Amino acid sequence: MNIPNNKKRKKSQEKIEKVFLQLIQKKKIEEISVSMICELAELNRSTFYANYIDIYDLVEKIKKNMEVEFAQFQLSNNSKQDYDGYLTMFKYIKDNQIFFKTYFKLDEIIPSFPNQYRVELAEKYYDNKYIDYHIEFFRAGLNAIIKKWLNNGCKETPEEINDIITSEYKNKN
Repeated sequence: MNIPNNKKRKKSQEKIEKVFLQLIQKKKIEEISVSMICELAELNRSTFYANYIDIYDLVEKIKKNMEVEFAQFQLSNNSKQDYDGYLTMFKYIKDNQIFFKTYFKLDEIIPSFPNQYRVELAEKYYDNKYIDYHIEFFRAGLNAIIKKWLNNGCKETPEEINDIITSEYKNKN
């Protein structure tokens, strides 16, 4: 019986996702096949297809789970509506580098964006004039800085990265 939340199904999904995440660290998506995943997970192809439409569906579901996990982190730190909130985020990213490297790698396959932007700061400094453009610009820049930092092995401290971001808001009164 293939009930969506049964233990056997969840265990199969976990195996598939774990194997895929290991493979995506070393291979491009085009180099990964359902057969390869199933062989390494020691599952039948029918088990894969009972849970996912294809590899891209698997990627999308993994990304959504990662976004939920990051959103939970954000919610638990939501009381900080200032630059300290970014510092907390950068510390979390440094402590979870593999998670974020994987997320950005999956994001290249199926683009999306976790909401990392604090609208309150933009409203404070930009009086809502062209706010939607500012937010998109800032999001893209923040993602670029985080990706570069991760690709460099997080050599700078979270405090240094936070200073880079906060310097963008200096003299905005």
